[in-house]
Amino acid sequence: MKSTIIIFTAIFFSGFLNLQVHAQSISAEKLWSTADILTTSESVCYNPDGPFFYVSCINGNPLEKDDNGFIAIVDLTGEIITQKWATGLNAPKGMGILNNSLYVTDIDRLVEISLETGKITRTYPVEGAKFLNDIAVSKNGNVFFSDMSTNKIHKLEKGIVSTWLEDESLVNPNGLYCEEKELLIGTKNGIYSVRYDDKRIWHLIADTGGIDGLEADGNGNYLISDWMGKVQLVSAENEPIVLFNTSENGINAADIEYVMDKNLLLVPTFGDNRVTAYRIIYN
Repeated sequence: MKSTIIIFTAIFFSGFLNLQVHAQSISAEKLWSTADILTTSESVCYNPDGPFFYVSCINGNPLEKDDNGFIAIVDLTGEIITQKWATGLNAPKGMGILNNSLYVTDIDRLVEISLETGKITRTYPVEGAKFLNDIAVSKNGNVFFSDMSTNKIHKLEKGIVSTWLEDESLVNPNGLYCEEKELLIGTKNGIYSVRYDDKRIWHLIADTGGIDGLEADGNGNYLISDWMGKVQLVSAENEPIVLFNTSENGINAADIEYVMDKNLLLVPTFGDNRVTAYRIIYN
């Protein structure tokens, strides 16, 4: 599927600003899908040291504490290396890597898993949490995670969990992405940007629809998924571009992952029990 977006490039010289307009064709090429044994696949997290990626599988009700959830490992060709690499989870969702641990949200707790063993090494109960969802890890080692039901953003810093942000403008916050100086938050009303230092908040991109996964593409744009099956490329300057939409086929698009140096978009399909890979091509 191909779409066209207009990219504005600003070039400064001799005190003047020269705006150049480039028409660029953007393609989303489907590469592969895994076998359908990643039950209720919700999130994908890339580990470049593998290289492979983790898939969180709810394997049941997203809010039920049933001990059915697991984390799978899948290689870059879609082969499932280990279906149940980590177990002992209820409804695992967002994931993030820090040092030698994989952090996973699990309804009302944050779980720390050893990358070496796949065993849970520590759990962090989150007071008042109801639907913990996405995770993003900042360069300075803070683990941020969202709660869709309480409209809060929590933070794990040096082993201590705290509520980092609660703002009335954040309606159903879900997808998170760490920029150098700001945390981006995908909500029901678009993408908000919040500075780490003073928590100044502004509406970066509006009218996106509900956001599940949120990733930067490395070209000044963002890739977002809406859970129902639509994946878009958005930016603050241009109209949204729908890369593909599988909702009519009943295939979801949950918490996506994007590997910039491989132009590889990984989409967990939730009720379809797979992960599907696409290549994003800029022509």
